[in-house]
Amino acid sequence: MGGTPAGPICQDDHDFALWEKRVDALMVLCGGKGLFTVDGLRRALEDMGEEAFESMSYYERWIAAINQNLLESGTYTIEELGARMDEITRRGPTYGEAQDV
Repeated sequence: MGGTPAGPICQDDHDFALWEKRVDALMVLCGGKGLFTVDGLRRALEDMGEEAFESMSYYERWIAAINQNLLESGTYTIEELGARMDEITRRGPTYGEAQDV
């Protein structure tokens, strides 16, 4: 990070998890709608600090940066996000359980 030695980088190809593909799609859609710019995304990523880069995966950082930009743009409020997250949590931990609600 920031030019400091980080060790070797694994350059093996790998398949992406469905949620990672969705994060990528969300970023493209939001950018296309003008909700934020690449510069806004980068600023949010850089504002996270070194701890985020050590503890979060690439797409975890992306979704956090997307969320930060959407909050800042007024797309939704922190209260609306919390209420929606609570609603989704009540559905259950699996897709099958969510269908029963």
